[in-house]
Amino acid sequence: MFKTYIRLLGFAQPIGKYAIPYFFYSLLYALFNSLTFMLIAPILNTMFDNGFTPTPVETLPPFELNQEYLTALFNFAYSHVFSSYDRQNVLILLAAVVICVSFLSNLFRYLGSWTAENMRTRTLQRMRNKMFSRVMDMNVGYFSDQRKGDIISKITSDVGVVQFCITNTLQVAFREPFLIVGYIVIMIAISWELSVFSVLFLPVVALLIGSIVKRLRHPARTNQQRTGEMVATLDESLAGIKVIKSYNATGYVKKKFYDISADLARLTLSMARRQQLASPMSEFLGITAVGVILVFGGSLVAKGSLDPGEFIAFVAIFSQITRPVRTFIDQFANINQGIAAGERIFSLLDSVPEIQDTPGAKKFPGLREKIEFRDVHFSYDGSREVIDGISFEILRGQTVALVGPSGGGKSTLSELLPRFYDPTAGDIRIDGISLRDYEQESVRAHMSVVAQDTVLFNDTIESNIAMGKPSATHEEIVEAARIANADSFIEEAPEGYATNIGDRGAKLSGGQRQRLSIARAVLKNPDILILDEATSALDTESEKLVQEALNKLLEGRTSIVIAHRLSTIHNADRIIVVDHGRIAEEGTHNELMARGGIYAKLIEMQSFE
Repeated sequence: MFKTYIRLLGFAQPIGKYAIPYFFYSLLYALFNSLTFMLIAPILNTMFDNGFTPTPVETLPPFELNQEYLTALFNFAYSHVFSSYDRQNVLILLAAVVICVSFLSNLFRYLGSWTAENMRTRTLQRMRNKMFSRVMDMNVGYFSDQRKGDIISKITSDVGVVQFCITNTLQVAFREPFLIVGYIVIMIAISWELSVFSVLFLPVVALLIGSIVKRLRHPARTNQQRTGEMVATLDESLAGIKVIKSYNATGYVKKKFYDISADLARLTLSMARRQQLASPMSEFLGITAVGVILVFGGSLVAKGSLDPGEFIAFVAIFSQITRPVRTFIDQFANINQGIAAGERIFSLLDSVPEIQDTPGAKKFPGLREKIEFRDVHFSYDGSREVIDGISFEILRGQTVALVGPSGGGKSTLSELLPRFYDPTAGDIRIDGISLRDYEQESVRAHMSVVAQDTVLFNDTIESNIAMGKPSATHEEIVEAARIANADSFIEEAPEGYATNIGDRGAKLSGGQRQRLSIARAVLKNPDILILDEATSALDTESEKLVQEALNKLLEGRTSIVIAHRLSTIHNADRIIVVDHGRIAEEGTHNELMARGGIYAKLIEMQSFE
């Protein structure tokens, strides 16, 4: 727990930039706030003591931490401002002092709060950026094992909880302790007898409220987990709304969401009940103590050992001291919740990507000769091998088609080349050098992937195409769209290239989305191209337009094509039939047809699914 807390504080670096000024602001705030209550006694004495007259003081009294010093200091000020005694003048001077002290108190309170808010905001920004960067650096396999909603919850909800853990640290360390100490010092200055009783009472409040705080940790952690589940369900429901409605499954999805929401509400209320109990409890105990103090303090006033004005000032201060005590304990509760959220955050930050650049990896200069798959094996879970000893090569400028039954390993092979995964055995070499010896980003900079599941973003058409080359000019983007047969529908769009395409390109048809994906690849102008079922989900008309675009894109490039339609692969330089993770057949279209094997049968069925 403590280790997690220290790691969370690391996000606030350099913490001295915030802690040092906050220390002085809190100290001065506590000082002037305490002085405000010390002025109660002289004000009451002036108003209700008919025999009260300020004693002239000509020289500045030496500093002492007691009520007599403040009285002497006030008399010194009065003697130099007014020539004679007048009750109204005394009240005017006292009011002016109270206003000035209150102004300074709240000024330093504001400066301290602003410093804490500045630290909170910058820490939150740094934490969100680091988490998002970490997620983006994860290998593709990581996301197969994680719920997207849980990741989103960690970056949003959990970070929101942690932020108070960071800022409350300053308050727990400085502001509230300074206030408590300041109040206690003034109480002792007024009456040490009453102060002894009061100070003995404070630990009772702390212990009772502290017992409530200890019970918050488990519900807080479970609450964060349920929030992740709710976000995941919400994300899945919105993404699959058409499927849900087509299967009349809205009732099922609603019930699933309602159950999670009800559990989350139960946990939230459980936490709130404990948190909200702390304030009424401390207030009740405080009032109880005040009642006892009234009896004990009244006896001191009756004996003449305590001034009535000082007694009222003491009661006012004591009624205030429970507030910083309660706040101090509440902030510990927030820190406790923040640590629970921090553990979930660090579970993400500590996840090590399976695929990392090899020490000393160099930049990929571009394909010169060939790509080689050498006895490649691959397994997702360490048990069944999806790829089982495959070897083949692709010469520069060649198009190799991978075909075969569904689940045979075609897509997995294509995902090994951009290093979404690494082979569990064997090797992939480019120009005789292992793919592992190149920097991942430099390899991917020379590749483009056009898949069946086109990924577009809620942005303009131009921005989506330019993702392949952010520095591209508008003219280059228009030319890429023309090559991809996308220019005609773009020109008909309401705002042309500035038209927003909606979430995941929802405003476009499947063929239009695919042609934008091809335009993105054209603009990038890659050495190596991977087409994964790029036309499988299109109607005949759309397929024709997309196929024309693909033919232009394939010209002069080294390409791996995965498809189940003859129109996409019959012109390939070589066709490899993959079945159960192995190469079943290999050759040109005519050679494989003449052989009459698996490929020929699939052609007859016109299905490679």
